[in-house]
Order: sequence, then C-alpha cells, then structure tokens
Amino acid sequence: MGRATAPRALSTVAGGGGGEQVEHAASGTTAAAKRADTPSGAPRIARAGARRGPAGRMIGRVADWFDRTILSSGRLPLFCFFLGVIVGFAFIRTSTRLIRARVRWWPGNITPGGLHIHHVVFGVVFMLIAGVAGVMLPGTATVWRSAAAAVFGVGSALVLDEFALLLHLSDVYWSEKGRTSIDAVFVAIAVSGLLLLGMRPVTFNDFLRVPTDGVRPWLAAALFAILNLGLAAITLLKGKIWTGLLGLFIPVLVIVGAVRLARPHSPWAHWFYVRPGRRNERKRALATFRERRFRQPIIAAKIWFQELIAGRHDLPLPRRPRR
Repeated sequence: MGRATAPRALSTVAGGGGGEQVEHAASGTTAAAKRADTPSGAPRIARAGARRGPAGRMIGRVADWFDRTILSSGRLPLFCFFLGVIVGFAFIRTSTRLIRARVRWWPGNITPGGLHIHHVVFGVVFMLIAGVAGVMLPGTATVWRSAAAAVFGVGSALVLDEFALLLHLSDVYWSEKGRTSIDAVFVAIAVSGLLLLGMRPVTFNDFLRVPTDGVRPWLAAALFAILNLGLAAITLLKGKIWTGLLGLFIPVLVIVGAVRLARPHSPWAHWFYVRPGRRNERKRALATFRERRFRQPIIAAKIWFQELIAGRHDLPLPRRPRR
C-alpha cells in the first residue's frame, strides 16, 4: 500500500505534467516489481507450460532440464549424435526386418547390376562426410555442428549394425554371430548416454588431483592411470565387457571385475584355467557353475530383449556326426 499512495500524493503537489510523470514512474516501478517476481532465467516454454496443467508443467520441467543440461553445457552436438545413433539403428533394423519378411511395398535391398551393397557402405560415407564437416566448421556454428553430429550418429549406427560382418568378414547378419552387432550398438548408445549425462572416463588429470604425500603429483597420477587401465584390460579379458566399459567411468567396477573369476569361455580362462592343478580345476568348475546359474538367465533375457528390437536370429544348424 505504501508504494501506491506515496506517488499519488506527490502527483497532486506537483500538478500538471509533473504529476503524470511521477505517476507513470510509479506504475513502471510496480511493473518492474511484478517482473522481478517472475524467474527470468527459465525457458519460455517452461513458463508457458506452467499455465497448462500437469502435462504442461511436465513439459516445462523437461524443457528446463534440456536447457540446463544440454544447451547451457554445450552438449547439443553430443545429444544430436546420440539421437542419430538411435534413429539410424531403429530405421535400418526396421528396414532389414521388412526385407526379411518380403513386404512388397518396401523397396528392398540395393543391388545395382546384381551387386548387393550393404548398408555399412552408406554408413562409412555418412561418417566421412559428417566427420570432415565437423572438423571444418567453426566452434561458433553450433547448429551446423549439431547437424553434422546427427549425420555422424546415423552413419555410426549403420556401421555398427554390421559390426559382425566386419569382424567375421562374412555375411552373418541373421545368424547367431550377428548378435555381436547389436551388442556393439548397445555399447555405443550406453557410452554416449553416459557422456551426455555428464559422466566422463577417469583420465590422467583426474588422478592428478589425488593428494599425495611426498610423491610428485604427475608420477602418482601416471601410476594410478596405468593401474586403472590395466584393471580395465583384465576385466575385458575375463569376458566382462559391460563391467570393463562402465569401469572406465566408475573405477570401483574394474577392481571388482579384475578380482573375481573369469567367464569360462573368456581369453583369461583359456590362458590360466586350463593349466594342470587342483586350484585351476576348482576355478574352472566354479566359473562354469556361475555361468550356468547366474549368467545364462541374464544372457537369455538380454537375447530376448535384443530380438524384440532387432528381430529373431536364425538358430545354428546341428552339426552332423563324423563317420
């Protein structure tokens, strides 16, 4: 009340145009006070969504999170790459499933002159074009760099979808070995998703911040970094792919993965568990028991989920007994 009455009293004393100026200033002060009550830093869509009920408020929260986590932190190109991988993988898997089902209205394979061109070729072309464009574009061209990142993500999805072909140098797309391609795509999506959320692999600079007593910081950091990479390599050699990759972001995982037993068909088991001795026999038996009891149900659930998205793979043909 005090703000509103004082300017009107001054306007009667001043009279004429002076009073109008003072009253106009008072109204401007009131409008400024109202604007101060509104959070100016929130996105426009968030403020509009707050007036549209629960759904609008949810959209406003998502828009505010996107502005704070993606736009303000400069992760828009990474976000576009992430979306490009997902969209590219969804499109190419839908296409291959329609081709396999022999749907008439779908274009089908590209076979100019009888030559079947795999989609990994288009993926390599997309990655080359987008990679060169991303290097040439200046850092201020955020929109164009984000578009190049999206194209690079689509190309990466096309390449990783035929990762098994590159690994085995054979068309094993719908065979059991072709599941390696789906694993590669899932790994790419998971790692880029962690990077998008702000997580970073533990690097030399992170170890450089560790306090050391009487030891040079760079020497201690180098030792810690070598130890972390060594544990990650051991974890991967023990057949624990996800634990080794996630351990680059969370070091405690590689410690657990490196200490525990290897999977029975991993390179580590073939190198060390086949040696003669009761201790190695117990390790082989325990690793096989854990694989059947714990790992196989998880793998079966993973295969079910992968085939739900990517299509069912052909079962391996039974081997004929030798005569």
